[in-house]
Amino acid sequence: MSIGLIGKKVGMTREFFDIGISIPVTVLSIEKGRIIDVITKEKRGYDAVQVGFGKIKNSKLTKQMKGVFAKKSTEPKRFLKEFRVDNVSDYKEGNEIGLELFKDQKFVDITSKTIGKGFTGVMKRYNFSGLRASHGVSVSHRAHGSTGQNQDPGKVFKNKKMAGHKGTKYRTMQNLEIIKSDIENNLIFIKGSIPGSKNSIVIIQKNSKKINKKTTIDKIKKLQTQSTASAVKTKEKPAKKPAQKAEKKEVKK
Repeated sequence: MSIGLIGKKVGMTREFFDIGISIPVTVLSIEKGRIIDVITKEKRGYDAVQVGFGKIKNSKLTKQMKGVFAKKSTEPKRFLKEFRVDNVSDYKEGNEIGLELFKDQKFVDITSKTIGKGFTGVMKRYNFSGLRASHGVSVSHRAHGSTGQNQDPGKVFKNKKMAGHKGTKYRTMQNLEIIKSDIENNLIFIKGSIPGSKNSIVIIQKNSKKINKKTTIDKIKKLQTQSTASAVKTKEKPAKKPAQKAEKKEVKK
């Protein structure tokens, strides 16, 4: 386990490279976090670090949370998040953490809440095929069909696929590639899409799975070197001299 950061999804754009390739990226705005508490095995039975993110007015806090922040002598934070860590001695209360965590990182895991779709039917929610669209079906074209049982067991089993609320669930996308990071403006550019709508809260952590995979930037650099090498070769080749036409000798009869 490793420590992570909390940010906000700004939106999507494209990142252009000199070779002429563009990559779709998601822009995340990352605020610096402050370590509020260091949890040890002696306290709770596990090693972790509690980090606070975001600003909040003191008037919006409960009395209990006011006491927590007053005890730690830090400014109030909107979000408090615990991260399990292997070595607690590397972290101290009051220290700030930012995008420097992912300085040498190529891939990250991102967790956020998906876009809510409201109350949906089984065709949209679970990709059911529905009933026939012909005249024989009476007002049941998008119905899910029977759900109940006989007298025994006489109930609908739990987790039965039926119509209901879709979306607004926390999902983690693993091994997303970091295209670039702007430490001055606290921005990080992630390749591809990320769950959630604009301004949704996002948790970024180092990738938990070890993968042996080439990054897009490495592939682009390889293409650039190949293109420059081929261009140099074409310049070095001498221009071919036009072939001289052989003079036809007149043959005396």
